[in-house]
Amino acid sequence: KTPKKVKSLTINFDCLSNSNIPVYSSGDTVSGRISLEVTGEIRVKALKIHARGHAKVRWTESRNAGSNTAYTQNYTEEVEYFNHKDVLVGHARDDDNSEEGLYTIHSGRHEYAFSFELPQIPLATSFEGRHGSVRYWVKAELHRPWLLPVKLKKEFTVFEHIDVNTPSLLSPQAGTKEKTLCCWLCTSGPISLSAKIERKGYTPGESIQIFAEIENCSSRMVVPKATIYQTQAFYAKGKMKEVRQLVANLRGESLSSGKTETWNGKQLKIPPVSPSILDCSIIRVEYSLMVYVDIPGAVDLFLNLPLVIGTIPLHPFGSRTSSVSSQGSMNMNWPGLTLPERLEAPPCYAEVVTEENRQSGLAPVAAFDDFQRALQGPLFAYIQEFRFLPPPLYSEIDPNPDQPTDEIPSCPSR
Repeated sequence: KTPKKVKSLTINFDCLSNSNIPVYSSGDTVSGRISLEVTGEIRVKALKIHARGHAKVRWTESRNAGSNTAYTQNYTEEVEYFNHKDVLVGHARDDDNSEEGLYTIHSGRHEYAFSFELPQIPLATSFEGRHGSVRYWVKAELHRPWLLPVKLKKEFTVFEHIDVNTPSLLSPQAGTKEKTLCCWLCTSGPISLSAKIERKGYTPGESIQIFAEIENCSSRMVVPKATIYQTQAFYAKGKMKEVRQLVANLRGESLSSGKTETWNGKQLKIPPVSPSILDCSIIRVEYSLMVYVDIPGAVDLFLNLPLVIGTIPLHPFGSRTSSVSSQGSMNMNWPGLTLPERLEAPPCYAEVVTEENRQSGLAPVAAFDDFQRALQGPLFAYIQEFRFLPPPLYSEIDPNPDQPTDEIPSCPSR
C-alpha cells in the first residue's frame, strides 16, 4: 500500500481577541494561514480556500391528506451573507486530470497566507438553534490529479455588536398588574404586582437588579418568581416556528393572605447566552424577564419586561448614572420601596484625587481604553461557551407554554 504523502492540512486564524478565539465583525478582515505538511514531493493542481457565511432554517411538519394518507412538509430558508473563493497555489481549473500546469510542493511543512474582508452590511451573530443556525467558515481544498481532494473546514465567530450604552437600552423597564380571583359565588381580594428593572440592555455575566412589590389580598398562598426566557423564532415559506427556553430563574418567599413582599434590587444573574439577534430576516433571538406570581389553581399573574442581550458592556461611567437615575425614578413612583429619599451629592474633586494623580494628566484616559479592550476579550469567550450548549436545565417547567392572556378565568361550575 502506498503511504499517504499529505501528513496534515490545518487552518489557523489570526485572532483579533485576547481569548484566542477568532472573533470578527462586519467590515473586518479575516486572515490566517493554511499549513500543509507533506512527507514527500507532491504535484498539485491547486490549493484553494472557500469562505462562506450564511443563516439557514429547517424544520419538518407532518400533514394529513386523508384518512389513510400522511406526508411530511419541509420548511427551509437560507440567507447568504458572503461567498468568497480564492486560489493560493496553482490554477482554478479542476475539470481535468492532465499532468500539465501542475505545481510541485516539496517534502516538509509549508504555509500559505489568506485574507478576505467581511461585507460592511449587518451580519447576524453566530448562532446554533433548535431549527436553524448562523455559521461562518473557511474551507481549504487541496486538489491533485487522479486523487480525491483533501478538504478541511474550520468555523469562526462573528458578532454583530450590540452596545448596551445606547439610550434605548439604558431606559428603565417597568409595569404593574392586578388580578382578582373568584370561585363560584365567592370573590377574594386582588393580587397586585409591580416590577421594574434599571435598563433594557445587559451582557452575559451581569446580574439584573429587580425592584418589585407583591401584595396578596387573596385567600390563597402565592409565590413570587422571576425568570429569564430566550425565544428563538425561525421563518420559512411564510410560516414561523418558535422555541422558548428558560435560561435563569429565582424564587421569592411564599406569601400568605394579607402579606406583602418587596424586592429592593433582588439579583438574577444572566448565564453565558448568545447575544440577541434582531436583524436577520429568518432567525430572531430575543429575551425577556418575566416577573410573576405563582397562584395555585389559577392562571399566574405575570409581567413581561423585554431584554436585549448585547456584546459591548456598560461603560464604567454609565453604571452609576443608570443606577442613580433608576433608583431616583423608583423612589418617586413607588414610595413603598425603601430607597433613599434624597440622593447624596458626589464628593468634591480634592477629596478623591491626590496631587500625584492630578499630575498624571491623561493616564486615566489611557487606563479606560485598556479596560475596555480587556473587558471585551473575556466577554467573547464567555458568550462562546453558549454557542454549542443548550441553556442550563431547571426542574421548574413553564406552566404557560402558550401565549398567556390577561383574562380572568371563569368560575368553575360544581
